[in-house]
Amino acid sequence: MEAQSGDYVEVQLAKEIYRGVLLESPEPGIVLLKLDSGYNIGFKKKDLLGVKVIERFEKRKEKKFVLRRDPSKSDIAMILTGGTIASRYDPRTGGVDPLDNLENLFKFYPEIFEKVNVAKISAPFMKPSEEMDWRDWKTIARVVCDFLNDPSIKGVVITHGTDTLHYTSAALSFFLRDLNKPVVLTYSQRSVDRASSDANLNLQCAALMAISDVAEVMIVGHASLNDDFCYAMPGTKVRKLHSSKRDAFKVVNSSPLARVFTDRVEILSGFRKRSKGKVRLDAKFEDKVALVKIYPGQDPDILDFYLDKGYKGIVLEVFGLGHLPSFRSRANWARKLKQVIKKGLVVCAAAQTIYGRLDPFVYSTGRDLLKTGMIYLEDMLSETAFVKLGWVLGHKEWAKDMESVRAKMLENFAKELNPRLS
Repeated sequence: MEAQSGDYVEVQLAKEIYRGVLLESPEPGIVLLKLDSGYNIGFKKKDLLGVKVIERFEKRKEKKFVLRRDPSKSDIAMILTGGTIASRYDPRTGGVDPLDNLENLFKFYPEIFEKVNVAKISAPFMKPSEEMDWRDWKTIARVVCDFLNDPSIKGVVITHGTDTLHYTSAALSFFLRDLNKPVVLTYSQRSVDRASSDANLNLQCAALMAISDVAEVMIVGHASLNDDFCYAMPGTKVRKLHSSKRDAFKVVNSSPLARVFTDRVEILSGFRKRSKGKVRLDAKFEDKVALVKIYPGQDPDILDFYLDKGYKGIVLEVFGLGHLPSFRSRANWARKLKQVIKKGLVVCAAAQTIYGRLDPFVYSTGRDLLKTGMIYLEDMLSETAFVKLGWVLGHKEWAKDMESVRAKMLENFAKELNPRLS
């Protein structure tokens, strides 16, 4: 056939005609086509009457979207960091790759311009979120800070991969002090060219939150499996709870900030209001921190490994209300905790139950563990606790002694803690 992978073609069968992009086939006798709907379909070569090339791949690749500004609309800034929302299929292979041109993002999402102008764009890096670390959080925070302190910019939207999105939202919640404008992180579970992509609604809702009065770090994404509205979720109280669903992110131990439609925002809870002040960047971070999930019978000597490697702090995901195997167990964590804490390792406890809060006073086990010096982090999410511990220990004036660290870990900086109601 004259047609090559990546070409837009017309496939002719005996009774039907299909149009789409010709993909690289995994099998010699199969023709694979991506339909205009976004779905793929395969044909046996022997069943085809013909394949007609409508537009060559190279010609299609040259087309670019041109950004245009409407002076009647508010200006926002966008930061692209990678992930599925900034990816599309490779028409030669059918796999998903990052967009080759930042402006091409808007070719797939022109609806974002119905409410705002994307006046400034930055792509400090493009990578899957599972490859990010604290250095990337700092990089994003610096760019966000510059945009927020630009009087012409009303808010910032950050596109990001889903796997570690809630770690980044927590980091920005601590790194950006005296927040003056909305900082909105958004995502998609499916790439732009799939018919079932969630990117369009998420971006439209994110843009609307960026020009709202809600000066918070938040994640905006589908509220359900339907394309009806999104939730704006507080950056320190949100977690990815499904690997592939559109509404993968849920608020935990708190409430959404707002319900966001493509044409309006419905506020659901209290929020910090936008102001004319300046944002202060505070991105100090101690990277020698760890997050460890406790399991039945786990050997507490694992803590010696972290001490030997020079770690300064560790968050333990503990059972129930805050329990570990202790005095009545063959794995006596209480004894080991006393030893490592005395040597200077900061040990915090967060709940592995996800929902609820820790309470070491209900059972004798918890009371015994509390005496070791472990810091119980109330209803703080474990991922948020991990980020906060690195941030607190990054401040040498706070990390000078254990009581100072305890006080800062239990201080509410970014709504990461809820007060006990009873």
